[in-house]
Amino acid sequence: MPTETIDGNQIAYEVIGDRGDPWIITPGGRFPKDTPGVRELAQVIADEGYRVVIWDRPNTGESSVCFNGPTESDMQADALAGLLRRLDLGPATIVGGSGGARVSLLAAINHPDVTAKLAVLWITGGVSGLMGLGVVYCAPSIRAAWRGGMTAVADLPDWAEVLERNPANRDRILGLDRDEFIATMERWMRAYYPTPGSTVPGIADDRLRDFHTPTLIFRSGAVDPEHTRATTERVHDLIPDSKLVEPPWGDNEWNERCDAFLAGESPGLFLRWPLLAPTLLDFARQ
Repeated sequence: MPTETIDGNQIAYEVIGDRGDPWIITPGGRFPKDTPGVRELAQVIADEGYRVVIWDRPNTGESSVCFNGPTESDMQADALAGLLRRLDLGPATIVGGSGGARVSLLAAINHPDVTAKLAVLWITGGVSGLMGLGVVYCAPSIRAAWRGGMTAVADLPDWAEVLERNPANRDRILGLDRDEFIATMERWMRAYYPTPGSTVPGIADDRLRDFHTPTLIFRSGAVDPEHTRATTERVHDLIPDSKLVEPPWGDNEWNERCDAFLAGESPGLFLRWPLLAPTLLDFARQ
């Protein structure tokens, strides 16, 4: 798998398609580019005459672990922009879902030179959804560092995949100063705390009001507790040049995908993302 070094971090990626305008797709959580549904969506888009980048963000898949930046999402957004520049594939249509939506929003806002259009779905929001992010992404590492130092962090199940797929990551974690690591993870955790005037963590609402790139937003399901419908509607209201559309599935999509994945009945949360392709392609052609 090809890699590029961006800001000192090894970034694994794949370009699907060999012609046409560029796209980049970012999944959520700490799931890698080969999570079922991601490559399949990229292939459908590439078959229509585009070049599509799928990639492992820092802290996912085969890429390096990295604990710099004001937030994890900011750090990953900078990596996204750096990768597009290195590959000379900007400006691109930037697509992301769940955590990838947050990364994509930050990349588009902070790096307009690599952004042609933006499309997002499953934007995490609401008090419960946002506070859950800090617990899932940060709390285990903070507790482990306090109790057992960086060796305990490296031994966490949270980091098992990135250490297995990129063995150099273990030395990266073990080489970190424990106190600096705790301070970073607490800063990242604090960024998820619901804050008035910041619908999306790390992005002030005023910055969304000033964002004029064409943006497509898929409305979240009415019973999705992590990515509330109100969040997608609020982001649509804030971004002047945005379009809010219905997704190609019912209100319970996220819950059904999570239940099936946790029960071992499904290989991933993004399995049905290829269904997004017709709407995304129509948006790109406008």
